[in-house]
Amino acid sequence: MTKRKQYTKEFKLDAVSLVTAQGYSRAEAARRLGVNANMLSRWLNEAQSNDQAFRGNGKQTGDQEEIAKLRAEIKRLEMEKEILKKAAVFFARETK
Repeated sequence: MTKRKQYTKEFKLDAVSLVTAQGYSRAEAARRLGVNANMLSRWLNEAQSNDQAFRGNGKQTGDQEEIAKLRAEIKRLEMEKEILKKAAVFFARETK
């Protein structure tokens, strides 16, 4: 199994600047850098659409971070609810 090649943030920003600032076409810049043209296009789209482009693995945007926290809270609350249901059934049996 081959390992995916990882590029640094600086490399990606330099690749994007070849197209945006220096006027290279996407295909020409990709060929010169030795990367796939589709990958370079994805880097360009990310750099244009996001002010925090190329954050790195595991780093989430603010919205993604909030969604993850809310999902964890929902999971915790559902577990608590199940525990309370089981406790209610247990105590109902004890009082009979």
